[in-house]
Amino acid sequence: MGLTEIAKPAMLAARGGAWFRGEGELEVHVGVEPGFRPAAKAHPAILLDGVVALDVLVDRLATLGYVVDRTEQATFPGFIRAHVRDAHGNRIELLAESA
Repeated sequence: MGLTEIAKPAMLAARGGAWFRGEGELEVHVGVEPGFRPAAKAHPAILLDGVVALDVLVDRLATLGYVVDRTEQATFPGFIRAHVRDAHGNRIELLAESA
C-alpha cells in the first residue's frame, strides 16, 4: 500500500507489533495478541485522495498478488470501494468519494 515501517517508541517496542506511515497524515499501528484470528467483518477503512488514487492502489495490490473485491459498490452511496485482505487475512476497505 506504499506505507513505510517506522520505529515505535522504545517503551512500546517491547510489546511487539509494528507502525507504518504513508503520505500525508496516514499512520497505521498494528498490534499482536495471543490467539490471533483474522477479522472477517471488522476492518479499518482508508479514504484515498480520489478515484484515480484508488485505482492505482488497487492495480498495485493486484499486481502483487492480492485479491481485490470491488463488488460492494451499492452499499455505500457516494463512494467507490474496494476490499482486500492483508497477508494475515484481515479485511481492509479502500475507498474514495465518487464524482
